[in-house]
Amino acid sequence: MSDSQAQKVESVTILGIGLIGASFAHALRKADLATSICGFDLCAETVKRAKEIGVIDHIAPDLPTSIATSALIVIAAPVGAINDLCEAINQHAKPDTLIIDVGSVKEAVVDAANGLRDDLYFVPCHPISGTEQSGPDAGFAELFENRWSILTPLKRSDQAYEEAVKHAAAIWRAIGADVEIMDAKHHDLALAVTSHLPHLIAFTLVGAADDIETVAQSEIVKYSAGGFRDFTRIAASDPIMWRDVFLNNREAILEVLGRFSEELAVMQRAIRWGDGNALEEAFSRGRTLRKAIVDAGQETSHPNFGRDQK
Repeated sequence: MSDSQAQKVESVTILGIGLIGASFAHALRKADLATSICGFDLCAETVKRAKEIGVIDHIAPDLPTSIATSALIVIAAPVGAINDLCEAINQHAKPDTLIIDVGSVKEAVVDAANGLRDDLYFVPCHPISGTEQSGPDAGFAELFENRWSILTPLKRSDQAYEEAVKHAAAIWRAIGADVEIMDAKHHDLALAVTSHLPHLIAFTLVGAADDIETVAQSEIVKYSAGGFRDFTRIAASDPIMWRDVFLNNREAILEVLGRFSEELAVMQRAIRWGDGNALEEAFSRGRTLRKAIVDAGQETSHPNFGRDQK
């Protein structure tokens, strides 16, 4: 796919004004890619707040109106809403509308997008970026800079759709992201390893710590070491969003979870039998992978103890 220049869009509607939706709005405005940004969210207070702090220019009175007036629709709602939103888009969107989403599950989105009219152009996307914060106040324009945005296009061969994919890719590049094209099924398996399973472990570990009756909650808070603090940061993520991720990527997550359970059993045996060589080998693999992530620019080697670095 050849590079193309991102075109300024007259009217953008963002469906869901959380961290990603708000950040996308800020990024579009910073790159001068949108004349007018409209927002819609099921939570009236959320969309009102987004307008107050300048995330969006207008509040949509209802979902059909927000869809019908847009040249670009950005779905930033939990993936569980994708079928209902695609049904509304199919009914109300004007011809030649570009639609993208930002969800971390892609097969479910592709399935829903395949039911749209031929004159609508849905390009499923997943920006690999985020924080544990949520809501419109958490958004910032630089969230996507130097991060990957994965596109999983539909299996359409018409030239208009190919141009839509190029336009979507150009938008992501214009707001600072690197773009990768990937099959949706492969995406979901890869993200099950790199994102979904770590979140599941974090939620489970924090829940287990809360259930240990012989350790007071005040002690867990007071004596939290760096590792546990990192898990609680991940576990602070939006529970509704992650509920929908696990429900819509269950096949890939269960496959990866099975492999993790096997590795966990190996570690359990090594600890039980005092197999130091097996433990050291496993820990060395983790250290090597961490170095590769740092070398790839996805993290820094600076120490981080949960405090701002000056």
